[in-house]
Amino acid sequence: MAARSTWKGFLKVSLVSIPIKVYPASESSAALSFNQLHSVCQTRIQQKRWCPHCHKEVANTEVVKGYEFEKGRYVVLEEEDFAKVRTESTRVINLVQFSGAESIDPMYYDRAYYLAPDGPMASEAYAVMREGMRGKAGIGKVALYGREYLVAVVARDKGLVMFTLHHAAEIRSIDAIDELQTVPTEVKPDEVKLARQVIGAFDGEIDLASFRDEYKEGLREIIDAKVAGQEVVAREEEPATNVVNLMEALRRSLDAAGTAKGRKKTAKADLAPAEAPRQRVGAKTTHRAAAAERKRKAS
Repeated sequence: MAARSTWKGFLKVSLVSIPIKVYPASESSAALSFNQLHSVCQTRIQQKRWCPHCHKEVANTEVVKGYEFEKGRYVVLEEEDFAKVRTESTRVINLVQFSGAESIDPMYYDRAYYLAPDGPMASEAYAVMREGMRGKAGIGKVALYGREYLVAVVARDKGLVMFTLHHAAEIRSIDAIDELQTVPTEVKPDEVKLARQVIGAFDGEIDLASFRDEYKEGLREIIDAKVAGQEVVAREEEPATNVVNLMEALRRSLDAAGTAKGRKKTAKADLAPAEAPRQRVGAKTTHRAAAAERKRKAS
């Protein structure tokens, strides 16, 4: 199924404006969704707005938005209040600063979108800008749906990717986590050495495509089985290992990693062509042929 753009606009760098289409880079709809049902009749339940003070259901026309500035105290905002700060949707991604792509802390990334040229006339300018941005990240803003978003645009493969970013005020400081204040700053060198050996045993090129959403797959199996009227068999859970000593746990992890690598090598060896046996068969065949030739000459 072909991807559909969610909106159209312009990518603007200084005086250059390129018509673009925007496509979501991820698909949240891939997650399984469930409805709440009444367990007695399996009818989908309705969510109603209820006022516990007036003991009655509230109509949409009677609902207002309130900001809690103190416990139990609210200030009410009307639609005209939101209109005063609502940004006009220009649909222009205006990049105003460029830096190395690696300079953006991953903590700031929110959502990803693909940018594509809108029409043949925009393709050439798009390609030039893409190549000019290799290794760089363009930072800017886009006004959309009544609000302003901070974004970063980077070149990726044959296209451009736009990331919406969190503002700095939205990122919590790691110093705000109380439990981290008591974490030791100095550790035993032998434990660190063993920990690095364990990590090194699992070192390799990352392939995120090899990781599956086993929870979602398991739910899908249960759903399909229930739809088909089949019995659902629960998966067996692996027993948890009760290892308290850190060094012992690291040693066991290292042994387990070595065993796993050994199994992989054995499996590869089993799949490899058996060259040696073929050579032995060939040698026997040659020996028999030579004996037959000597016997023929003797006769």
